[in-house]
Amino acid sequence: MTPLAPHLSDFLRAHLPRERGASQNTIASYAHCYRLLLTFAAERRKTRPSRIGIEDLDATLICAFLDHLEAGRSNTPRSRNARLAAIHSLFRYIEYRVPACLEQARRIHAIPMKRSAQPLVGYLTRAEMQALLAAPDPRTVAGLRDQAMLHLAFAAGLRVSELVGLRLDQFDDAAMPSLHVIGKGRRERILPLWQDSGRVIRRWIAVRPTMGDPQLFLNAGDRAMTRSGFDYILRKHAAVAATVEPSIGGKRVTPHVLRHSCAMHTLQATGDVRKVSLWLGHASVQTTEMYLRADPTEKLEALTAMGPPTLQRGRFSVPDKLMAMLKEESNDRNYAE
Repeated sequence: MTPLAPHLSDFLRAHLPRERGASQNTIASYAHCYRLLLTFAAERRKTRPSRIGIEDLDATLICAFLDHLEAGRSNTPRSRNARLAAIHSLFRYIEYRVPACLEQARRIHAIPMKRSAQPLVGYLTRAEMQALLAAPDPRTVAGLRDQAMLHLAFAAGLRVSELVGLRLDQFDDAAMPSLHVIGKGRRERILPLWQDSGRVIRRWIAVRPTMGDPQLFLNAGDRAMTRSGFDYILRKHAAVAATVEPSIGGKRVTPHVLRHSCAMHTLQATGDVRKVSLWLGHASVQTTEMYLRADPTEKLEALTAMGPPTLQRGRFSVPDKLMAMLKEESNDRNYAE
């Protein structure tokens, strides 16, 4: 039996950060997946997680684990696929270091991703977005911070991890304010900002505590804002905005919905999916094409360009045979003329 622990430790602590350049969020997500997998495997094999060997994690157990995620933990197919991707990545690492497990790894790689529904992306209209940006109270320190965070989340289309990870030195307060963003896969991009966004950020920096973490946005304890902290702030202000724009109340407003809103508004303004892809920091323009499905503008243009077929006008005339049948049926039931 080949011990799993040393290979798993090297994979998470050396291979992912040094060779793959994976972010801390990716490493944490992978580690959580392996914790769930080893807990499940230990229960199946009647042993402790630290005693699990590579051979214990065969394709049959992996399939059972994936079924458990959906049936026992109510994971969506998308979450299930993310766990499977983490397992595939681990066994690509193992197959080169433990050649004896090559056939086992091949069988695990053959486990397919599960097809899932692809609903249209949710986003806020311009009026709804305006109500949300106006919700924080600018007369308070927390209100200035929240207003700056909401502006950046929407105007720059940032992922929540990019937003809470921003440092002070990533904001360039020049004549044209801009933001240096280090995104997913360590891809860097420079984003110019609206003057209004630059103003609200400058107003927050003017009152931001000078002591504490180097991140741009801090919580009440002068520590870096967390993902859950921003999620709470967003829900709080969305409730306030719903009193101005009631339609917000019927939508699930999350940090990623602000990113979707930025993408949809940019697409509607430019009509260029390539520019949206560059703005959001997507690795492939194919990822950005999901916004085309949600935007009716191009479909309306295609419909207008094609033009409707010419239909012959006229009134429908009931055939005589049909009238005879109806008359016969009505007479059979003694209906008076």
